[in-house]
Amino acid sequence: MVASKRWRREAATEPFRTYGGAFWIIQQNLSKPTRQIHLLTEVFQKDWWFHRLGLSEVLNSMLNNSEYNIKIIPTFELIKESNAWIYNEYGGVEVLKFESDVAVPEVKDDQVLIKVAAAALNPVDFKRRLGKFKTIDSSPPTVPGYDVAGVVVKVGSQVKGLKKGDEVYGDINEKALEQPKRFGSLAEYTAVEERLLALKPKNLDFAQAASLPLAIETAYEGLERAGFSAGKSILVLGGAGGVGTHVIQLAKQVFGASKIAATASTGKLEFLKSLGADLAIDYTKVNFEDLPEKFDVVYDAVGEGDRAVKAVKEGGSVVYITGAATPPGFFFVLTSNGEVLKKLSPFLESGKVKPVLDPKGPFPFDKVNEAFAYLETNRATGKVVIFPINP
Repeated sequence: MVASKRWRREAATEPFRTYGGAFWIIQQNLSKPTRQIHLLTEVFQKDWWFHRLGLSEVLNSMLNNSEYNIKIIPTFELIKESNAWIYNEYGGVEVLKFESDVAVPEVKDDQVLIKVAAAALNPVDFKRRLGKFKTIDSSPPTVPGYDVAGVVVKVGSQVKGLKKGDEVYGDINEKALEQPKRFGSLAEYTAVEERLLALKPKNLDFAQAASLPLAIETAYEGLERAGFSAGKSILVLGGAGGVGTHVIQLAKQVFGASKIAATASTGKLEFLKSLGADLAIDYTKVNFEDLPEKFDVVYDAVGEGDRAVKAVKEGGSVVYITGAATPPGFFFVLTSNGEVLKKLSPFLESGKVKPVLDPKGPFPFDKVNEAFAYLETNRATGKVVIFPINP
């Protein structure tokens, strides 16, 4: 198999050799206006020899001349392989391998192909790699990654709302744990259903956008399922994590919470307050369940089990997204939905809700294994982001 880096390195000059030189291509076809001209325009226009030979103006005049039937071939359509991170068996970080000859996924009718600009890691990524969900998982080989942000380069026949060139973001797996895609976002290209995506907020860069989808959708859907609404109080367990940071912000800015309490370690208490928490609880010093005040909703993002139930009011709700649920609490797994991202877009574009990226990142694409190792320490603040995907 041809390594993708080598392919890109030779791509600019190979078309010239294939057709006997760019000058020959244009010269021959100028005398045959009825002949269709196929040009890899993106490559030619960037190639040094193309400009040195003075052919740029000739090509532009041909493109504007209706006598010539010119077909523009986007560069990506010739790329059949790309760089990606992949694991062929379940295990620790060591099973992750960087490969340069991974096939670009085919695009189904309801999908778009995304040139990935940034991706983000989630606990479900490493738990899946460890084989914790193997009975319901898609078996390896697997390119991991749920969160993606990038540019649409190809659209399926049934795609109506997106077009080539759109900057999009989303969680690419509709069901997080039920047969998720083998081909995730830690690759140069990935294919995603249109319904799982939204246009990237204009004020966010790709790294910021990639940090959001799974976490903010999980936060929003959990609050909705708990029946959270204006005037209610909430306790967020794990307030400094990827999901917790968004539960705090959404509870305040979108749902209109009357009071927000959240737990974190000693050094992150002021950070919780900056997100909108009225009460920041140091879990290393205080047992939150022993506080006299109880809450309408407890959102457990870290798996506190029975302790979480002790902090909720009678008739209240406890949301669990990890670990075992204790009645009357309930456990839920996100169903990815681009409509949620669209609904939250005004709050993101106004700055009322902000992405939270761990300060150790973004990690470059060749350091994905290090990013996973860091995520698995459970010390990250906000999201661990991979950017740029293809420097």
